[in-house]
Amino acid sequence: MPYSLSQLRVFEAVARQGNYTRAAEQLNMTQPAVSMQIQQFEEAVGIPLLERKNKRSVPTMAGAEILQYTSQVLQAYNDLRAVIDRQRGSAHKRLTLSVTSSASYLVSQVLQAFSQTQPDLEVSLDVADHKTLLAQFENHEPDFAVMGEPPRSRGLHSERLLENPLVVIASAQHPFAHQTQLSLDAVLAQRFVIREQGSGTRASIERHLRAHGKSHSQTLEMRSHENVKHAVAAGLGLGIVSLHTIQPEIDSGRLVVLDVEHFPINLHWYIVMRKGKQLSPLANAFKQFVMAEAARFIHWQEPL
Repeated sequence: MPYSLSQLRVFEAVARQGNYTRAAEQLNMTQPAVSMQIQQFEEAVGIPLLERKNKRSVPTMAGAEILQYTSQVLQAYNDLRAVIDRQRGSAHKRLTLSVTSSASYLVSQVLQAFSQTQPDLEVSLDVADHKTLLAQFENHEPDFAVMGEPPRSRGLHSERLLENPLVVIASAQHPFAHQTQLSLDAVLAQRFVIREQGSGTRASIERHLRAHGKSHSQTLEMRSHENVKHAVAAGLGLGIVSLHTIQPEIDSGRLVVLDVEHFPINLHWYIVMRKGKQLSPLANAFKQFVMAEAARFIHWQEPL
């Protein structure tokens, strides 16, 4: 039985994610469909390719070797598509983008504005954590990504896009809500709602605190920037999020930005892509649009 690109893609996703459900979310498939593709692929190969270890689906020894070639085949296929798309020029109307959770609101607004000039535009926009984005780059999946923490030594090229300051937030009812010049020790004694391990935002926060000889211990982990904001607004703890993603909550009075020692953390968003990647004319046009126009979609205002 021949092996399909779909089977290779599903096998690669499950092996990278270590989880059928997360692979299904990444591929916009149902979990049963992912399981069926893996079963059919293993039957065609004739040997087990995945096994359960520590509640994760990991490649067997044979699966690990096959995974290397699977990734090469998918990369070659994506490169072939890029060449064809470049030759077709403006006839190609599909963008494949990935963003971190903190940049999803900004990129969605920029994308909406760009789409007004491209009525037939098709977009695949994936919101993923830092670890997943790196796996996607290894598989040549996105045209480019918008993220913080540009990775080094992974064959990637990054360009600085916008400032992305991280601030400490609280619900409007929190005792710290109307205080000024809060000490870092006093703030870190509170419970925090933070992103999960593997998040670029989490890594930046922990590195910043280590630089000041500090750490936070009482934490609740959330899998997205939006979930952190909702939990903080509900009074579950303090949070540290991108300043440019909380204007609606500030305007509605649900959140406040705290005046905290050694904050904000001054970071940036970056456009990241593989070195030497040949963008289609459409993808290149959108990249230039983002670089030129993204700043006008930042609407932060200090509360009155």
